Amino acid sequence: MNRNDVDTFEKLSMQLLGVYEEVSHLSKKNPNDALNKFKLKFINKLLNQSNSFLSDKYKPFDDFELFEEDDMPQNSDIVFILSQYLQCFEKQRADNVIINMGKWYWYVKANEGQKGDERGKVKIRTIQPKKLKE
Repeated sequence: MNRNDVDTFEKLSMQLLGVYEEVSHLSKKNPNDALNKFKLKFINKLLNQSNSFLSDKYKPFDDFELFEEDDMPQNSDIVFILSQYLQCFEKQRADNVIINMGKWYWYVKANEGQKGDERGKVKIRTIQPKKLKE
């Protein structure tokens, strides 16, 4: 990972979290209701970007790519999948951060033209990884 990857990570994970919270709210009211096509289009776009970013190492399921529009998923199905993606993003964060003097940092390759340490890496401030489910 490098600085650009960290920026992409932060954007995608925050978007996933926002969608997860919104659909979770809907799911608590009506877990068996289907999501509309408008929202599903954006969720699938976000999942597609997440699949590309996470790669096989962090992707939650080998056989899941996107939700089928012809078989509209229920709110609870979307919450389930999004929660798995959020956990996998946190696993990727946990694998690429360090703690230094009580503060958390990404420890990633320096971008071209950026000065890194003796290993060619830079520290970028972040938050503590959330506890991963076992």
